[in-house]
Amino acid sequence: LAAMVLGERLVPCRAPWLLEGRHILAAVGPTGVGKTTTLAKLAARALLETKKRVAFVTLDTYRIGATEQLARYGEIMNVPVLVARDRAELGRAMERLHDADLVLIDTAGRSSPEDVARQAALVRTVPRVQLHLCVSAATGAHELAAVADRYRELAPDRLIVTKVDEAAGPGSILSASARVQRPVSCVADGQRVPEDLHALTGPQLVDLVAGQEPA
Repeated sequence: LAAMVLGERLVPCRAPWLLEGRHILAAVGPTGVGKTTTLAKLAARALLETKKRVAFVTLDTYRIGATEQLARYGEIMNVPVLVARDRAELGRAMERLHDADLVLIDTAGRSSPEDVARQAALVRTVPRVQLHLCVSAATGAHELAAVADRYRELAPDRLIVTKVDEAAGPGSILSASARVQRPVSCVADGQRVPEDLHALTGPQLVDLVAGQEPA
């Protein structure tokens, strides 16, 4: 019965790197949840497994070293990395990347609701963009619920769970999933690129939340 209830709350979806056609994905979420590293893992999986043409765009011009970190990943993977500071630059960046199969947009972790909403509004100017809310499984259940509530107003399309390897009890994922009510696209459980990023099935998500090793 418990597994059935969890299964109703934890809904998986197809991994972003396995989707067919052109897709634009923006990672949003608090500072420190691993958005940039997660996007690098996504890019590497797309390059290795589906041979997609990948590109990065970063809106994170606030955090020291953020642009350089993404630029290093881009250099290693030999994919373009563009910086956009406002709507006009973001529009030009998307025009330049019109032939990319998968465009990954990195955003800054913002704390105030106003900054969160402003950044989301900027990202939403990109046609057919898909917002993936990144949350850390290592965050306490109460704080994770607060994060989910803060970002729920942005109407994220998908949920990405990071830092599963650092979580004392991954059951806190359930509170975020229940509040956001969006499918889980993938989970990250380490720093290795791209090995530590996984797309889990429904039963595997249930096992994870129940504290078991997913099959």
